[in-house]
Amino acid sequence: MTISRPLRRLLGLATVGCLSSWGGGAVWAQDVIDLDPETEPLASVAEESRGWQLDWGFEGLASFRHSQENAFPVNFPFSPEQLPVGQSVGLLTTVDPGSHFEIPLLTLRLTATLGHSIEAHAKIDFIDLHERNPTSGDKDIDVDELWLRFGQETAPARLADGYGAYLKIGKFGHFERQDDRHLESYGLVSTAFNRLEDTGLEVGFDLGRHLYFKVSATQGNPVFFRDPNALAGDNGTDDFLRFPNPDPALGSGILIFYDAEVEDLDVDGKLELGAGLGWRWETSSGAGGDVQVWAYRRDLADTVDLKGTFYGGDLDLLLGPANAFPLPITNDRKEEVGGNFWYYDGGFSLFAQYVDQDLAGLGRLGYEGEVAWRFDLPVRWAVAGRQLFPSIAPAFRYSKLDPDIPDDKTPYPAPSVRWDWQKYDVGVRVGILSEIDLTLEYAFNRFVLGSGKTASNDELLTTLRWRFGSR
Repeated sequence: MTISRPLRRLLGLATVGCLSSWGGGAVWAQDVIDLDPETEPLASVAEESRGWQLDWGFEGLASFRHSQENAFPVNFPFSPEQLPVGQSVGLLTTVDPGSHFEIPLLTLRLTATLGHSIEAHAKIDFIDLHERNPTSGDKDIDVDELWLRFGQETAPARLADGYGAYLKIGKFGHFERQDDRHLESYGLVSTAFNRLEDTGLEVGFDLGRHLYFKVSATQGNPVFFRDPNALAGDNGTDDFLRFPNPDPALGSGILIFYDAEVEDLDVDGKLELGAGLGWRWETSSGAGGDVQVWAYRRDLADTVDLKGTFYGGDLDLLLGPANAFPLPITNDRKEEVGGNFWYYDGGFSLFAQYVDQDLAGLGRLGYEGEVAWRFDLPVRWAVAGRQLFPSIAPAFRYSKLDPDIPDDKTPYPAPSVRWDWQKYDVGVRVGILSEIDLTLEYAFNRFVLGSGKTASNDELLTTLRWRFGSR
C-alpha cells in the first residue's frame, strides 16, 4: 500500500506527539507563551508551516461509591401486576444502594491542530457508567465530543489577543458550561441544564480583548429525567415489561428533569438557538474574571427516541404514560436565560451560575456555585525523580433547584420533579503524581417532599484518576 506524503507527515507528527510527556507538553506551551511580542507573528507563521500536530491522551477512573438507601411512595395508579411482588404502591428508589467498587469511565482523547487556525478534537468514552441513562440499558461506548474549529477560541477569564472570530462544527459542550469542575460529581444546575454535549455549530466573536459574543444553532438535548447522584437510574427498561410483577435489578433514582444525551443527528427543522454576551478581564498579577449572560430557545419535539428505554423524551415525557397523565404544560417551547461568573487567581477558582427555565410553561430556577483552592505542596518524597503528593485542592459546591410546577392533582410517575432541592458537595482532590490523583467527596442532598417533609439522598464517592499522553 502506498502512503501519500501528507499522510506520512501526519503519522510522523503523531509519533512525536505520542512520545511527549506531561512535562514536555507544558514546556512547549510555555515556550510559545513567553515569546517576545515582536517575534510572535514570525513564530506563528513558522509553527503553521510545520503542518498538523497530533496529540492524544488516555484517562481512566476507578471509584468506590456508597449510596444511601431510600424509597419514596409514588401516587400513581399502577396495577398490582405492574409492581414487584410484595409492593402495593409505586416507589422512587435509590438506583444502587450500598457500597460498590466500580470502573466508571475510560476516555480516549485525540486532538489535531494546525497552528492557531484549525483544531479537530475527538473524545471517546468507554463504559461511561455515570452518563448512561438508563444505567443498565444505554450504550457503553460514546463519542462524547467530535468537532472541528476554525479560528482561536479564548478560554473563560482570559483576555483575547484582540479582534477575532471562530467557527465550531460538530458535537461539543455548551459555551456556558463549567469545564473545569474540581469534583467528580455534578451540581443540580450543571446536571439539569448543560452537563451533556449538543450537536450543531457555534460562532464566537472577540470584540477587542474584553468584550465577546457567541451564538449557536444546535439540535437540542432531549428532555428526560435522571437521579442527580452518580448513577442516572433505570426507567422504561425491558425489565418493566416482564409481566406480571417485574423486578428490575436497579432502582428508578430520585428524579429531576435534565437535558439528556443527543442520540442521533435528527434536526427536522427545530433547532435550538443560543446566544451569549460576556466581558472578561485580567489583572497585572494574573488574576482573571469573566461575566456572561446567555439565553437558549427551541420548540420541543412530540417525542424523542432514547436508547434503552420505551419512554420518549420532550413532550412525550411531560404528558406522562400514554399521554394520559400530563403535567400542566401550556405550550411546546423550551427557554432558558442565565448568567455565569468565573474568577481565577493562582490556585483559587470560583464559578457561579444562575438559570431561569420555562419548560412548556413549567417554571424552574437554578443556582449553583463552586469554590476551590489548589495548593502546591513542598517536596517531601519523590518517585523516579517525580514529586509524590505535589498538590491538594479542597472544593465546595452549593446548588439549588426551585421548580414551579402547579399541582393540579393529576398523578405523575415521578413526583420528585416538583420538589424543591438543595445539594451540598464537599470534597478534596489530592495529587499523588502529576498524572494520578484521588478525589474524596460527599454529596448532601436535601429536598422537600409533597407532604412538606424534608428528606435526604446522600452519597459518598471516592475516585482514583490516572492519565497518560497529553491532557
